[in-house]
Amino acid sequence: MNTKANRLRTAAMTLTLVLGAAAANAQDYPTRRITVIVPFAGGSASDVVSRIMLDRMSKSMGQPIVVENRPGAGGNIGTAAAAKADPDGYTLVGSGSGPIAANTVLYANLGYDPQTDFEIISPFAVFPIVIVASAKLPVKTLPELIAYAKASPNPLGYGSVGIGSSQHLSGAYFEQVAGVKLSHVPYRNIAQYGPDLMAGTVPLGFQWLPNVLGPINAGGAKPIAVASGTRLAALPDTPTTAEAGLPTYQASGWFAMLAPKGTPKAIVAKLNQELAKAIAEPAVRERFAQQGAQPMAVSPEDAAKFVSAEIVKWREVITKGGIPIIR
Repeated sequence: MNTKANRLRTAAMTLTLVLGAAAANAQDYPTRRITVIVPFAGGSASDVVSRIMLDRMSKSMGQPIVVENRPGAGGNIGTAAAAKADPDGYTLVGSGSGPIAANTVLYANLGYDPQTDFEIISPFAVFPIVIVASAKLPVKTLPELIAYAKASPNPLGYGSVGIGSSQHLSGAYFEQVAGVKLSHVPYRNIAQYGPDLMAGTVPLGFQWLPNVLGPINAGGAKPIAVASGTRLAALPDTPTTAEAGLPTYQASGWFAMLAPKGTPKAIVAKLNQELAKAIAEPAVRERFAQQGAQPMAVSPEDAAKFVSAEIVKWREVITKGGIPIIR
């Protein structure tokens, strides 16, 4: 009896010491460099906005934050690597709507589950989809575009960076909402799409603004509508889809910061606070706007709900669109 009681007391003391040490570590966090895996190529929109925010967080937290680009498999490779990292707050991931939401449906074997293998800190950047048309296409408004697409004897083509990208899925979603038939044209590199858009050979796009800003500024393409509840600061004269008569069509790509599952809640809370503080900075918000991104910060609890809702939304789009699973 005494032996059993002693064991229980020892176990309780050990647990108290462990929890106390964890709390102390969280309170002192960070004490060294933090690595953030960005599972996309350097210079991409996700990379640019991540670095803008992380630079501000680094200054506030008093420790360097190093970005490690690990592109591949639609963002899955880098995201999977982060899922296996030590849950100590020193390896994080700035992943996106593809690997965190759409890819859970598109890929047969991801190697991770975003809802069980991560602590979701918060989304931080939203890229509303810009519906863009070649200047050679005889349309100026969203209703005109829909009518033209319905009357066209052949499906109009739209470009993307590949099957399952937010640009591809946003196009598939537009087909479902607007009741039109389009043709998806995937590119290895989005830079290859711009000339085809301007030439009118692939006359449509459901794109993030940075991908089509060049053709728009050159006069070879025109923004028709922004698939968001608010207009983009960089395109103040372009109406939202609601203003243009298609309120049910809203689509975006987004990026969120996540930590491996088991990261102490105090560290997750601190990262959430620092993230929110960083994107509240006017200079950060201005630089986001230049990239066509809208800042976003919510609590970890609401972040988990956001991701869950996005998974459900894109599962429905993918299933209804008959988009094949990648094995």
